[in-house]
Amino acid sequence: MRNHTELHELILLGIPQTEGLEPVLFVIFSCIYLFTLLGNSLILTAIVSSSTLHTPMYFFLGLLSIFDMLFPSVTCPKMLFYLSGQSQAISYEGCAAQLFFYHFLGATEGCLYSVMAYDRFVAICHPLRYMLIMRPGVCVGLVVAAWVVGCLQATILTSFTFQLTYCGSNQVDYFFCDIPAVLPLACADSSLAQRVGSSAVGFLALMLWFSVCVSYTRIGIAILRIQSAEGRQKAFSTCSAHLTAILCAYGPVLIIYLQPAPDPLLGAVVQILNNIVSPMLNSLIYSLRNREVKSSLKRVFHNVVFISLE
Repeated sequence: MRNHTELHELILLGIPQTEGLEPVLFVIFSCIYLFTLLGNSLILTAIVSSSTLHTPMYFFLGLLSIFDMLFPSVTCPKMLFYLSGQSQAISYEGCAAQLFFYHFLGATEGCLYSVMAYDRFVAICHPLRYMLIMRPGVCVGLVVAAWVVGCLQATILTSFTFQLTYCGSNQVDYFFCDIPAVLPLACADSSLAQRVGSSAVGFLALMLWFSVCVSYTRIGIAILRIQSAEGRQKAFSTCSAHLTAILCAYGPVLIIYLQPAPDPLLGAVVQILNNIVSPMLNSLIYSLRNREVKSSLKRVFHNVVFISLE
């Protein structure tokens, strides 16, 4: 008969099919994680230190940099801990917290991408009314709405997942606590929680993706109407970095949660791209493709060097 003793501790088995590669993965993911923290910290410093970047666009970009530091921090430190040869155990409460903050930060960041797309739409399609429409109160309200949506999403998913009783095997066949990895350990029927998880994540991702497509369709039409090639190039350059970051973020989410029969290795690779690599790429995308951020970073480096030489 099955052991129905409730679980108080779970064992994260790590990335599927990577046995023996732990030292190599530890070095790779440590470098990526540190580069992510450094790159996004520099962008945030550049925005805060430059008064010319105190606009709605860079306000949202600064928040995105904060999320790009927090989001990988939900899963990466624990993964690096057991890749270094330490314990793979995680408490039941820690697993629930990891799942909650993963979906909270992920959903909030997805909403922030839609807000940034709307900001670019207003800037290009209504330039004369931009500062009136995107006034500080509106910007703060949009950010608060994104936080509320993320909190509701994470609360629903965590509640449906952890209202079930977990017993028997305590081995999570994944590198962090996510819904598809945790539900197979439940004693009771988990089909409802699985449907709710897939539906909630898929619905929110598709709705946010649709809002981004609407904004960028309007932006594309407006850019085609610009007469000068220089004007079209400037408008395109302000949007290309954001659009690239959106594609890097939404692609993995749709692949993971909308698969009819998910492959463990493919899911893990896509999750790593979404959790760890995308936040690092965002710092590269926005620093290399944005002239204002690059010039502000140069001033920051110049001031640091000047102060160190005094």
